[in-house]
Amino acid sequence: MAEAASLLWLRRDLRRADHPALAAAAEAGRVLPVFVIDPTFFDDAGPVRKGWLAATLEALDESFDGHLCLRHGDPATVVPDLAREVGATQVHVSTETEPGGAARDGRVRAALADHGIDWVETGSPYAVTPGRVLNRTGQPYRVFTPFSRAWQDHGWRAPATEPSGLQLATAPSHPDARRLVEAALAACPITLPPAGERAALERWTEFLDDALPGYDGHRDRPDLHGTSRLSPYLKFGVVHPRTLLADLAGRAGKGAQRYVTELAWREFYADVVHHNPDSLARDLNPLGVDYDEPGEAFDAWREGRTGYPIVDAGMRQLLAIGWMHNRVRMITASFLTKDLHAWWPAGAEHFLDHLIDGDLASNTHGWQWTAGTGTDAAPYFRVFNPITQAEKFDPDGAYVRRYVPELRHLAGAAAHRPWEAADGYAHGYPRRIIDHAAERTEALDRYQRARNRT
Repeated sequence: MAEAASLLWLRRDLRRADHPALAAAAEAGRVLPVFVIDPTFFDDAGPVRKGWLAATLEALDESFDGHLCLRHGDPATVVPDLAREVGATQVHVSTETEPGGAARDGRVRAALADHGIDWVETGSPYAVTPGRVLNRTGQPYRVFTPFSRAWQDHGWRAPATEPSGLQLATAPSHPDARRLVEAALAACPITLPPAGERAALERWTEFLDDALPGYDGHRDRPDLHGTSRLSPYLKFGVVHPRTLLADLAGRAGKGAQRYVTELAWREFYADVVHHNPDSLARDLNPLGVDYDEPGEAFDAWREGRTGYPIVDAGMRQLLAIGWMHNRVRMITASFLTKDLHAWWPAGAEHFLDHLIDGDLASNTHGWQWTAGTGTDAAPYFRVFNPITQAEKFDPDGAYVRRYVPELRHLAGAAAHRPWEAADGYAHGYPRRIIDHAAERTEALDRYQRARNRT
């Protein structure tokens, strides 16, 4: 039997620094960090998501000096069994507020109680735990701007310090869990960025030094390296948003202010899901719009061959590196929901299958915001024009040429309008599958018909 210890059950908090649950567990003595590969969440994940999790777990094991215990199975069975195996009387966790994770935690907590093992929640994956920011009448916010003000007024605690003299316990990883990690890494179809806490903090430091001052002006430019690219690390809690907010607190300028606002969006969507769990599968604000079933046009969208260069560049970037620039996410989402008239869950599922930063709340409600059925107050008439958006945010066509090799022979902004160049289709770029102007009119007509029915 391994040495008696408190269990630190890790989920979306795969780090050592600024980890309140780790600090709480350390107060009780030795700590055994454990991650359970739960088939409910793992088996249906795409190979990119599995690969990124596997790489993150390997980096986490290194950060815990080889003490990370990997197990596989239903946590309601695995966690109590492991606690009894090591003689633990406490299981420490970060609070989970996403519906699936919260329901799972309820089952594990009940199973632990049957064995007299305490369940201890400390901290959460957010600067402000979802559910704590309410309006003056005690109701949750459904619009971002007032939420953002209240969230910033609420404030957040200072980063937690790593416990001094931390004593880590050891228990063997299960062979099945190790095999799943190794298989996920081997099957990952993309080259992953450096994983783990050290890589995240190095990227953050580089962003603060080089890109933060211009972030407010450059964050919408996919042709520039103007964003932090920290979203894959935030997804698994490799770095805590409170750590980032603490570093931004002493910095003036629009760049720092804008970055705080972007973190607030992540927390807003988590809060919306906490209060409206059904919105993960259906419209938060149903409009009754008529949608088309996904067909060949949907396949063209997924594969990046719609004939609209900025859309195709984004979809190909997603397939190539498991990430897409946020401005382009909005453009591609608008194209699917407004130009191809598909219901947003089809696109949201495709994104989650391929994004290494696929956050359930942010992805779902980012799609609903674009589709016009989410948190925006008056969204139905917004239809992104993929041509003018491209010319504004990729003015020299550099982003398009990076991911659409068939258009690399077109200089400058000509890459956005291959139909106007004599040799625009000389290298096999596909023709446009729809006419944007006509489909924009169709989308507005559908929304108006839906409004007339209510």
